[in-house]
Amino acid sequence: MSGLEVNKIIASIIVAILILVIISYSADIIMNINDEENKESAYKIDIPESNSDEQTPKVQMETNIEPISSLLMKASIEKGEKIYKKCGSCHNYKKGSANKVGPNLWNIINRSKGNMDGFAYSDELAKFGGVWGYEELAAFVYKPKEYIDGTKMNFAGLKKVEDRANLILFLRDQSDNPAPLP
Repeated sequence: MSGLEVNKIIASIIVAILILVIISYSADIIMNINDEENKESAYKIDIPESNSDEQTPKVQMETNIEPISSLLMKASIEKGEKIYKKCGSCHNYKKGSANKVGPNLWNIINRSKGNMDGFAYSDELAKFGGVWGYEELAAFVYKPKEYIDGTKMNFAGLKKVEDRANLILFLRDQSDNPAPLP
């Protein structure tokens, strides 16, 4: 290979690099990327701080929450399974499956609140006590942060009473021995 051919190869590589650099700078100018605006790539979730001196958790249920008991007879397990997809990123519902960010929801109806082995519940939910009945679970799913002040569950809630009834009927079905309907 002669010196002239080597010079041509090196010149082609340099020209290719220059073209890539020019295209990159041109794209930055056209797109007008502002690094200050794009520094945060995550969503902020405001979690109110709880007072650790409080001994009992607060329930802040709205009084205008429509009960689901009368709707459970007409509710749809198939629609509930579709609605469950909103829950599936944080919860499992299959028997024996591991907890995710949230606890496993297998056999949730009539299960003790905040009392599943292997899951670290918020102190407020662990102290709350009682069992997850149909109406309690519906009120919690409506607005978790208002039902139990200080819960770790970051979910906006299900506003439609039909959606809550469908979801809870689906969760009721996820059990070896589903709880009787009210």
